[in-house]
Amino acid sequence: QVQLRESGGELVHAGGSLRLSCTFAGVPGVIAWFRQVPGTEREGVSCITKNDGDTSDYLDSVKGRFTISKERLRNLVYLQMNSLKPEDTAVYYCAATRKSYCSGLSSEYDFWGKGTQVTVSS
Repeated sequence: QVQLRESGGELVHAGGSLRLSCTFAGVPGVIAWFRQVPGTEREGVSCITKNDGDTSDYLDSVKGRFTISKERLRNLVYLQMNSLKPEDTAVYYCAATRKSYCSGLSSEYDFWGKGTQVTVSS
């Protein structure tokens, strides 16, 4: 079992920055960030492998603005979000799988946090 908890979501003005944190317990192979707007499908944002720290990004709209990273000695994965836009408003979820490869598909992940709300005002 892998347990995950997100934190760091809040209301921010457009152009601002936030850093989301995902605290996990267990032994995942891969951790990813997804986001979801009500009424739409959950979409993959970024993914990182636990052992090697290899990353993959899935959303063209956030490339160059969002960065996933991890702390080597702590069970923490971050999503640094810069130059935020109103269209980044969503619930952001941390997800994990024991697989060793990254994926942007929510069906590939077995464990999920409860999400943290990010709201970007214009």
